[in-house]
Amino acid sequence: MLTKEDVSRLLSDTSGTARAETAAKVASDFTKEDLTEKERAMAEDIFRIMVKDAEVRVREALAQNLKENPAVPHDVAVSLAKDVDTVALPILQFSEVLTDEDLMEIVTSQGATKQIAIAQRESVSAVISDALVESGNEEVVTSLVSNRGADISEKSFSAVVDKFGDSEKVQGAMVYRPKLPVTIAERLVTLVSEKLREELSQRHELNPTVSTDLILQARERATISLSSMGDETDLGKLISQLKENGRLTPSLVLRALCMGDLSLYEFSVAELAGLSVENVRKLIHDSGELGLKGLYSKTGLPHAHYPAARAAIDVARETEYDGGEHDRERYSRRMLERILTQYGDLGVDFDSDDLEYLLTKMNELPGNAVDAA
Repeated sequence: MLTKEDVSRLLSDTSGTARAETAAKVASDFTKEDLTEKERAMAEDIFRIMVKDAEVRVREALAQNLKENPAVPHDVAVSLAKDVDTVALPILQFSEVLTDEDLMEIVTSQGATKQIAIAQRESVSAVISDALVESGNEEVVTSLVSNRGADISEKSFSAVVDKFGDSEKVQGAMVYRPKLPVTIAERLVTLVSEKLREELSQRHELNPTVSTDLILQARERATISLSSMGDETDLGKLISQLKENGRLTPSLVLRALCMGDLSLYEFSVAELAGLSVENVRKLIHDSGELGLKGLYSKTGLPHAHYPAARAAIDVARETEYDGGEHDRERYSRRMLERILTQYGDLGVDFDSDDLEYLLTKMNELPGNAVDAA
């Protein structure tokens, strides 16, 4: 703690440098556990005097040495946090003494530099994250989204995508988060794929139709992979979002089924048919022909896709994942083989078992052939 020599120096040398060094010494000694109550009270009184020091470097020394000390008096921490940036930033980023109420006041009244420091804290509550997103500053939002310790609500993520969806900085930060709400991840996939489509067309002089098809295929595969990220509530929200934005396409629905994602298929059909998932599951898995056929007619899905759906569901009923490596791929292969056989019986000549080729051929199939099936 403050020694007689320190006091003598302060009395003889009243320069800012001397006061800054004394501030650093007292603040660093404040971490010691063997301080007496009298010494700790004296140190706190010194802090309260020094936070009002006219020399910025004195307050900077205080902040740097107190930033990670949980025993700092609350009023001292708040005073430093509201100071000029060079004083405030270490406290704002590291001090656990500051409450959400303290941080909220600073977020709503101070500039972007302090907001960024708050966004970089080891943990950021949802309410503070909401306020930081509402600030509307790209650098602040990028720092927040990059922080894995930030609790960010789905509503705030949606606001981020609305405002900064085209920002490469924000996109990159969101992509590397350990977990995103499924609906947000799907929106990101869509934004990224649209940008990629434009670049493919411009840089490689691809026919716009070709580039659109390529990107659509990639986007649909990515969307299907997202469906396993959450629970059924998340899946329901994802399907509703896809439907609302015109992205719940027939090819996506059938692709999900052919890839063995029965849950995504069930939720999609329920959304399109306007029925509950429970009722749709009963109809889909009804061993008779009429259950699925009647359900299918309510969805608005292409008539030509029905035999593929029927065949795929038959395979799903008969086959389980084997639990081995690449079992999902083998499961999908069995589905495609059954579907190709089904369409072969309709007189369609397939020379490829690729799913994209299959989807194209199904769309070319005349309606009377499907009726015959």
